[in-house]
Amino acid sequence: MSDRVEIVLIALGWSGAVAVAGAGLLRVLRGRSLRASLLALCLTTVAAVIAATIGTAHAMFLSDHDFEVLLLVSVVVAVLMAGVSGLLAHNLAEGSRALAARTRAIGDIAALDLSADETPHRAPASAELAALSRELDAARTRLAESRAREQALETSRRELVAWVSHDLRSPLAGIRAMAEALEDGVAEDPDRYRKQIRMEVDRLAGLVDDLFELSVIQAGALKLSLEKISLSDLVSDTLAGADALARERGIALHGHAPADVAVRADSRELSRLMSNLVVNAIRHTPADGAVEISLVERDGRATIAVTDGCGGIPEEDLPRVFDVAWRGNNARTPGADGGAGLGLAIVRGIVEAHAGEITVANTGHGCRFEVSLPALA
Repeated sequence: MSDRVEIVLIALGWSGAVAVAGAGLLRVLRGRSLRASLLALCLTTVAAVIAATIGTAHAMFLSDHDFEVLLLVSVVVAVLMAGVSGLLAHNLAEGSRALAARTRAIGDIAALDLSADETPHRAPASAELAALSRELDAARTRLAESRAREQALETSRRELVAWVSHDLRSPLAGIRAMAEALEDGVAEDPDRYRKQIRMEVDRLAGLVDDLFELSVIQAGALKLSLEKISLSDLVSDTLAGADALARERGIALHGHAPADVAVRADSRELSRLMSNLVVNAIRHTPADGAVEISLVERDGRATIAVTDGCGGIPEEDLPRVFDVAWRGNNARTPGADGGAGLGLAIVRGIVEAHAGEITVANTGHGCRFEVSLPALA
């Protein structure tokens, strides 16, 4: 047997014995802290190297002085590596605890508040832990946003129930009173009562239609029959349909549109969208005011704008204009004469179903609603 083979076998024997002992220690430490396991692993590795070095040096019959020097060097290296191993184990354990805390925070619904100041945390000790930390942060952000949307939806539902309850109770009470008066024969003008009952029933039917439309939109079940539609014709039809209401209220209704702007959309839903916006604008513009519809095409998008003279919406209320059941101080929906605040929510649903965008902004004397849709080439 050559000297090299003998040295290899001796090194394997000594290091193997230490490795077996280290494996037993790691088995004992299973389920304990990560710091203890990492420290045991690092020290086992260092001990195996030192054991193999000392074992082979002893077999080489070194002098006592040389053996003491080698032993001293091994001890120094062992102490140094023990310190380094302890620091590494400490950093990994701290990173693991930080990730555990962030994971618990994700599970705690009350902790999902992105607006709260977070305690600065150190970067994890490894790229893998850093990647996991980023994923946890992203998950926390998504859950917080989801929670905010859920809370906003719940608030809208409560407001909707409150508004609908009010808007159903009042006309129903009036209808009941007029019906009882007709039955008892005490109505001074029966024809007027019957006409009023018909008007109230029509208004309630419109409210029910709006509720049904909104429920379909929110359920994602709105089915569109897409076809090529000329927006110029749509603007003209909308102007013609709203002209009588504008004249009745003393509103000047204007519109202008290029003749060659077309989109792929559902004509019925798009007509309802435009009617809601224009009627909404007319009802909130004072007498002798003006409502204008404009159409432009730019960068592959067709934009329809409806500008009124309502006097503007408070800036803090602008983000809520399209929320379900929001009516604000001036009841900014087509149901202002008794509706439940569904008109603009339905408008937004129709626009989003057509892959479009809708925005609102204050102008000098009113508001400007803009609907942007993909234009056909």
